[in-house]
Amino acid sequence: MPDLPANAALLLDLDGTLLDIAATPGAVAVAPGLPEDLLRIRAVLGDALAIVTGRPVAQVEALLPGIAYAVAGEHGGAIRFAPGGAEDRVALPPLPEGWQDAAAALIAQHPGALLETKARGFALHYRLAPDAGAAIEAGLRAILGNQTTHRVLPALMAYEVKPRGADKATAVAALMARAPFAGRVPVYIGDDVTDEDGMRAARALGGVGWRVQDVFGDAAGVRAWLATLFPRPA
Repeated sequence: MPDLPANAALLLDLDGTLLDIAATPGAVAVAPGLPEDLLRIRAVLGDALAIVTGRPVAQVEALLPGIAYAVAGEHGGAIRFAPGGAEDRVALPPLPEGWQDAAAALIAQHPGALLETKARGFALHYRLAPDAGAAIEAGLRAILGNQTTHRVLPALMAYEVKPRGADKATAVAALMARAPFAGRVPVYIGDDVTDEDGMRAARALGGVGWRVQDVFGDAAGVRAWLATLFPRPA
């Protein structure tokens, strides 16, 4: 397992990194001991602990209330920079009318596939319809056509449609520009394609980006590493 750099700021993805991937987004569970480990790490790091995720900020707060000092949700489209603070929302292109209805019609052709609506986009999950991935991707790309305002992002057994203009790289840059993250060494940990932007941004700022599958194996491996970072109270 890697060592945490001195003077680190820890920036963590949620699903697939801290939490095990579940059959549906609403079925995820917080492992016992994880909140306590994160709070201990946050204290040692002088509050420089953030969660960077595609989920809305409110969902992160519901799953891990009061745990992270900062939360960047919606792939950087909304950031709560400090506990109790308001969300800073990036101005992004709206979702074109009809796209979500077309996506719902697309997944209706694949029993088990799921449409997850988001504030400014949506995701199509096919974990329960594993043979439908190629058809869902092709259908989404046909819905989007040649427009330049949105993009399709592959995830773990899912495809997400999100607006251009914010991503996990812009989230990392925004977080690292403010206290308590400013002046620290960013350490970004994530598991899917959307996290590669955050990893690149962390490396560009002199830090590191670790892909879960390459360094820890899975989310359980990340949690095991977090539990050993600093001694637990006796």
